Amino acid sequence: MSTEIAWFRHDLRLADNPLLAFPTPPEQLLCVYVLDASWLESALPGLAARRVGPARLQFLWQSLIELRGELLKRGSDLLVRIDDPVTVVADLAERHAATRVRVRHDAGCDEDEAVATLAARLEGRCEVVRTDGGMLFDASSLPTGVADLPTSFSAFRRRAEKAWQVPESGPAPVTLPPWPREAARGLPPLHEVSPEAAGWQPDPRGRFRFAGGEVAGRARLDHYLWDTAAVARYKQTRNGLVGADFSTRLSPWLAHGCLSARQVHDAVRAWENRHGGNDSTYWLVFELLWRDYFHWAAHQEGRSLFGARPLPDAGASFAAWRQGRTGVPLVDAAMRELAATGWLSNRARQNAASFLVRDLGGDWRLGAAWFEHCLVDHDVASNWGNWRYLAGVGRDARPRALDVHDQAGRYDPDGTYAALWQAPVVAAHPEEP
Repeated sequence: MSTEIAWFRHDLRLADNPLLAFPTPPEQLLCVYVLDASWLESALPGLAARRVGPARLQFLWQSLIELRGELLKRGSDLLVRIDDPVTVVADLAERHAATRVRVRHDAGCDEDEAVATLAARLEGRCEVVRTDGGMLFDASSLPTGVADLPTSFSAFRRRAEKAWQVPESGPAPVTLPPWPREAARGLPPLHEVSPEAAGWQPDPRGRFRFAGGEVAGRARLDHYLWDTAAVARYKQTRNGLVGADFSTRLSPWLAHGCLSARQVHDAVRAWENRHGGNDSTYWLVFELLWRDYFHWAAHQEGRSLFGARPLPDAGASFAAWRQGRTGVPLVDAAMRELAATGWLSNRARQNAASFLVRDLGGDWRLGAAWFEHCLVDHDVASNWGNWRYLAGVGRDARPRALDVHDQAGRYDPDGTYAALWQAPVVAAHPEEP
């Protein structure tokens, strides 16, 4: 009896998921997600802050619980483990005599090396197949090969828009092959994994609460396009700082793969067909293209994406920055919102990052690592790629300093945002010393 393994990582959905698009379906299917135990270790020297903080871990667990429910409806199931991913997947393949492991070709050198290690361990006994998914383009439909990716986004955008053919998203499977008999299944309760994540409550000043899973992601997309038509003014509002609908806020569902970029693209095109396109709908797709660019750039750059190792000691100025105690209202508000909600607007992120690097002379990698800990929408390519971009290192290396006082005058002229987050965040990260 043929058995295949679908190794889920940053693709926690059923619709438009190549992981579940079988040329010939196997007789049995084992779906597995492995939370890398290293994600529960410290991300920064001298600071007890895990790589995956409570906001993201809670969102992840909600997404996994929903994914399992959808798989059960289709005759399958899900196994979730916390360990070394390669060890778990290899042991499952050997124990159940799997003929194939299917896994998304994620960005990130650790993820890439894990798949290579697994393929070497199972060589000759079990095929390891990488699939592209979640982005606008896959490797075969990119306007340029990954190795030839331009060093600037502008050059990439010009090539992409010249021959613009984004494939349509695919439907969810109606049924799936059954679960292997005697195979383990299920996931541990979140409170056993992380009491902090299980009890995470975002500060209501953020005026939005993210819920993990494909259904919630689709509901947010429908709300932004069809319920409110907020997409029609996206370009005018996207630099906002306060409120729920100045931005799409789709990034957490995209980062965890609860939505694919093609699903968002298809929805925007459908809205345009009914209501007409404008600068705002174009700009939303433009932002999806930025995300694609960072994804494929991370594949090209490998470990150099993270700069030199190891990280330096953080120091007092970094502590003041991450705690929102710099004395600069716009920056302090941003860092308090980040700690209290797990999310920041694009404008707030840029100002906080620029201030750390340019005004405080901080190491951009420390900022990227702290964002990795805090953000509910962290994905390795976008987070580390954007930090490198703003720091002016790596690709398209140019100085990009923002005058945070000028920025505050333009985007928070009456101080509403700064006043909203004036009170320090208390115990947002109980695991900190």
